Amino acid sequence: MEFTRREALKATALAPLALVAEAQSSPRPNIVFMLADDLGYADVSCYGRRDFTTPNIDRIAAEGMRFTQAYANSAVCSATRTALITGRYQYRLPIGLEEPLGSNETRNVGLPPSHPTLPSLLKKAGYGTTLIGKWHLGRLPDFGPLQSGYDHFWGFRGGALDYFTHKSGPANTDTEDLWDDDVKVHQTGYLTDLMGAKATAVIADYARNPSLAGQIRPFFLSLHFNAPHWPWEGPGDEAESLRISALMDFDGGSLATYARMVRQMDLQIGRVLETLETAGIANNTIVIFTSDNGGERFADTWPFTGKKTELLEGGLRIPAIVRWPGQVRPGSMTDQVAISMDWMPTLLGAAGAMPDPGFPPDGMSLLPALTQNATAVPRKLFWRYRLNAQRAVRDGDMKWLRIRDNAFLFDVVGDPLERANLKDRQPEIYRKLVAEYEAWNATMLPENPEASSSGFNGTQLADHYGAGR
Repeated sequence: MEFTRREALKATALAPLALVAEAQSSPRPNIVFMLADDLGYADVSCYGRRDFTTPNIDRIAAEGMRFTQAYANSAVCSATRTALITGRYQYRLPIGLEEPLGSNETRNVGLPPSHPTLPSLLKKAGYGTTLIGKWHLGRLPDFGPLQSGYDHFWGFRGGALDYFTHKSGPANTDTEDLWDDDVKVHQTGYLTDLMGAKATAVIADYARNPSLAGQIRPFFLSLHFNAPHWPWEGPGDEAESLRISALMDFDGGSLATYARMVRQMDLQIGRVLETLETAGIANNTIVIFTSDNGGERFADTWPFTGKKTELLEGGLRIPAIVRWPGQVRPGSMTDQVAISMDWMPTLLGAAGAMPDPGFPPDGMSLLPALTQNATAVPRKLFWRYRLNAQRAVRDGDMKWLRIRDNAFLFDVVGDPLERANLKDRQPEIYRKLVAEYEAWNATMLPENPEASSSGFNGTQLADHYGAGR
């Protein structure tokens, strides 16, 4: 019997309500949400990376739960971040149509401050809220983290930043983009390390000052690394920072450099875990690690094909790990299909808070999978990406995919490489998924031809020889 989304939501509704009641008699959990940038599914050793290890990320998995079927809401960052912070399909907002938001965009596009967000709803529920790292959802004066629910912000507003100069352009340009709240700042150091240092300081400060009107005040820390996003600069690569003529370059980088970038992020994650322990709050802190989309050119996306900007599994599948002592069974794993927009209802439920009724989440709470070891619930998820007219639906184990005029039907559980096209063997399922997509798409904003939609071509990457400029 088919398990509908309505039934799935009904099945998960009791968990947040139970936690609301529990929050009245026990301390609400702190939340540390760590987001990598362009990290591939198998780029950490607990997901199969073979040429280097990530012991601190692996520790989160050993002490928590690993999702084997986690998806990003988009194959690029701005769109996924829109879904992550709102709990809804990004295609409901103009900012979510940017794939991604361009650095030279002249249109005034961003996340509306009036829209409820995960940090604004947690803040309303009494949480302290801080974002460290990447924003990429619109520029001042109209848009920014402080306008969308964060009490504090330290990081950058655009899509990429040099790890040493902290500029969005080459070293000889006036493009510094490092901010402390709404004030530009200049600091020296490798950006991943600076983010780790700032995160540990923020956690220590929250732990030292926990009281608000006599009540314990929990906190929500978003630590959004830019690693391992280009430019391809590991620790000690200042000379490369000065050499490149653009942050997105195609004559630099290597697997060795990429490994150093990921491992340095892992090192800072270790510092965060250690700070939680030292502060005595690790047992009451939810720690999440995931990525904003699939990996780019040096990433390991095995056993999937495709990369960032593509709706093949490799462009969408991401690691997702949760540690919550006393609630999530250590060393556990779930096949529950999850997506970025699920984190909002999940974390609101864990915090004893509720979504804004005027903006109901499209995502579902993952609390049953996390805290009750519940049987995986079938999902129906949708994507579109304007470049190359890409569309996709996952319904149960089946996935409909369209790229330009080519259409496919895959069993992505039995065939994760997406090689066996079943559209002619199972035409009824194929037609059903096409109809589901059309019905869903009619409820979203139409594609905007003026919005950015990026990808790669044969002049940039050799394995894209069939793609035009």
